[in-house]
Amino acid sequence: MTTTTLAVLVPLLPFLGAAAGLLLGRTVPGFARPLAVLPTLASLVLTVLVAAGQGGGPAVDAATELTPTGSVPIELALHIDGFAALVAVLVGVVATCVQIYSTGYLRDDPRYPSYAALVSLFTSAMLLVVYSGDLIVLLVGWEIMGICSYFLVGHYWETPEARAASIKAFLVTKLGDVPFLIGLFALATDTGSFRITKVLGAVANGGLHHPTLIALLLLAGVAGKSAQFPLHTWLPDAMAGPTPVSALIHAATMVAAGVYFVARLLPVFQASSAAMVVLAVMAAVTMAGSALAALAQDDIKRVLAYSTIGQLGYMTGALAVGDRDAAVFHLLSHGAFKALLFLAAGVIIHAAGTNSLAAMSRMAGLRDRVPDAYWTMTVALLALAAIPPFSGFFSKESVLGAAEHVATGHTGHAPGPAGWIVLVAGLLTALLTAAYAMRLWLLAFRGRGAEAPDHGRQPLAMNAVLWVLAVPSLAFGGLAFRVLPDWFDGRDLAPTLTTSVLGTGLALVGGIVTYGAWRHTGALAARVPLGAVAAHPEADAGLVEAEAIATHRPAYGDIAYAPDPADPGRLLLGPLHRHAATGFHLDAVYATLFVRPVLAGASLVRFLDREVVETYVRGAGAVPRLLGAAVRRAQTGNVQTYVSALLAGTVVLTVAAVLLATGA
Repeated sequence: MTTTTLAVLVPLLPFLGAAAGLLLGRTVPGFARPLAVLPTLASLVLTVLVAAGQGGGPAVDAATELTPTGSVPIELALHIDGFAALVAVLVGVVATCVQIYSTGYLRDDPRYPSYAALVSLFTSAMLLVVYSGDLIVLLVGWEIMGICSYFLVGHYWETPEARAASIKAFLVTKLGDVPFLIGLFALATDTGSFRITKVLGAVANGGLHHPTLIALLLLAGVAGKSAQFPLHTWLPDAMAGPTPVSALIHAATMVAAGVYFVARLLPVFQASSAAMVVLAVMAAVTMAGSALAALAQDDIKRVLAYSTIGQLGYMTGALAVGDRDAAVFHLLSHGAFKALLFLAAGVIIHAAGTNSLAAMSRMAGLRDRVPDAYWTMTVALLALAAIPPFSGFFSKESVLGAAEHVATGHTGHAPGPAGWIVLVAGLLTALLTAAYAMRLWLLAFRGRGAEAPDHGRQPLAMNAVLWVLAVPSLAFGGLAFRVLPDWFDGRDLAPTLTTSVLGTGLALVGGIVTYGAWRHTGALAARVPLGAVAAHPEADAGLVEAEAIATHRPAYGDIAYAPDPADPGRLLLGPLHRHAATGFHLDAVYATLFVRPVLAGASLVRFLDREVVETYVRGAGAVPRLLGAAVRRAQTGNVQTYVSALLAGTVVLTVAAVLLATGA
């Protein structure tokens, strides 16, 4: 088969698996697991073959007109360069691991067949985005991922948290998708095509007439899909869904789509210096704010969610300084260790016998009970904290190095201010990332909480996947920065001395200070039993309420979820903790600015409909009803009455005619 034929099969196989799973999964339950795993695994094999065929050489292009439009054509097109080939392999690896892992994690779930089918459809949609050479076809995959996330985040629809999270994820991403769609049409209008290669060619020849407007419209959709400030608030709440879904969304689909889109169309954004600065500011605020929020979360999955937001900020920061090689390098590296982090967290949650959420303040004795999760999560956290020689060090340093080159004027791919913004925010986030990674490790595996019931050893499928993902988390970076330039634009991805020393030094400081804070709070924890909130001077009602909001748990209904006085994040953040725990109250701001006005408007419309429109409707029906009643009274059924009325009418008409004739 040709590379083009293989590429067509890559998104098609998971799609067919999803269709078969939805049709047969419930009626023939024994087919659910094979239909989930085998098509995705076959697709992974094909992505590897496509990557080998592409080989980092010239892009593979193929197209056929999908439908005549009369103006700008829509084409079923493929465009597979080195970026697309490697990102597709990442999607295939993570999706296969998630499907295998889910066979153990959700083995007793009655809705597993529909879940597995939706995961396959999710995978197919992302692969369509990656391989697509036409923006409208890319948009199809983009929107399918949105609806899949709605169903998968709301998998546990019996719980109000899952229902609210799925609706929030759908609405917030749609809020960005509306200007995104307008931006796509504006881009096609300026360039005369939806075909990506033709769009980039037109941009290179100066054919983009409204670069700033188009770039900002597209960035709105990217901010929603990739959970960047200010449209990032849906992602932490989406943790109410099954943990394998979180791994898929955070590592290889959905949130990676926005970063990949900007990388694919980077010249469009580089045509506007203002858009690049806006992208840099968005990345900087996202990085620093999400890292602070992660340091204050109690639920292990919410920590990882804010971590994903921050790491995506690194990727958008690399794009803001014009280096898509560094951005995609970090995307690939992050995909491996973030999938590992979520799946290891799933083992912890599964060991505790819960479905989705797990408060770190309640964890104790997990190191010995889940040794596979302990060792592999340790590797992933070291990669997240960018400690050499783990993969995150090399990919994150490529981002910081690119920002330094722009800031110091060594390259003109982006405005100088964008370089300084990304560099300063990236170094600050390196410090905070190591701090919350150390905090997570200490609270999860060396915690002093009440030990959860032991539900026995986890299924082999779950533990095996952890070790598979631990390999790239440990070894990918050291190999990739030498090989990837041949697949990408050829830029040097090797760590630079200045940013390596600064970044690693700050990461070590963050980890050591957090460990010291944890040791310091240990003495307090020994004196203050878990749940004795009032005994701690900082544990006022407002703090408890903030913690409850952050973890979706009652503020006072269950004393077992009271804030842990041994939490080093509380000591490090001080008064900022209560604000960081609620994501700096952005949800409250949005509720004030958007939700309440919409609800007030809906109430007004309901009032007008009920009291004004329905009044007219009722009145319009009442008049004929009254006339009908009057006429009905005249219908007595008595023939003499009818004859008398006829004679009386005749007399009246005769008199009227005489009077009119006399008057004339």
